[in-house]
Amino acid sequence: MVRSLSARAVANLGIACALTVFLGACGSMSLTSNSPTAALEPGVAPAMPATIRADEIVGRWGLASFQDPKDRARTEAAAKGQCKQPYVIGAGTHGGVIMHLADQATPQELDLKGSPSGKNYIGPTGPAGGEQDREIVSFDGRVMVTRFIDKDAATRYGNMVYVRCAPRA
Repeated sequence: MVRSLSARAVANLGIACALTVFLGACGSMSLTSNSPTAALEPGVAPAMPATIRADEIVGRWGLASFQDPKDRARTEAAAKGQCKQPYVIGAGTHGGVIMHLADQATPQELDLKGSPSGKNYIGPTGPAGGEQDREIVSFDGRVMVTRFIDKDAATRYGNMVYVRCAPRA
């Protein structure tokens, strides 16, 4: 009889240990977004304002492009010559600018977006640096250089140089 009580106590202790391990594992598992692993997963960063305002780039621009950085000065001169048929960047109704996306015939409203690295982007609503965005490589108020993020579009279009056209008299 002592032997059966001992065996029963050992069995109960084993079951209690197994349940403790099982329940402990369940307690560390969470299906809510408050779990530590959810915090480590990459998410969408909050939108950052660009350091360039939409009203700074609205207007008429001569447009040309280059692949080789050595051609930038020549390309700026060529872009200025395009002011006879300017590329017009319009003001959007929601605070953005009206421009074309790569390979799109119809212009649409695009957002100016900032990033933690200090870079500025023009593109559809969404995180900065998305595939359809273009990075504003440089901007001094008179000349703006952009480059598409999408590798294929960047290869085809190169660095886009926008030179502000003089206002109409």
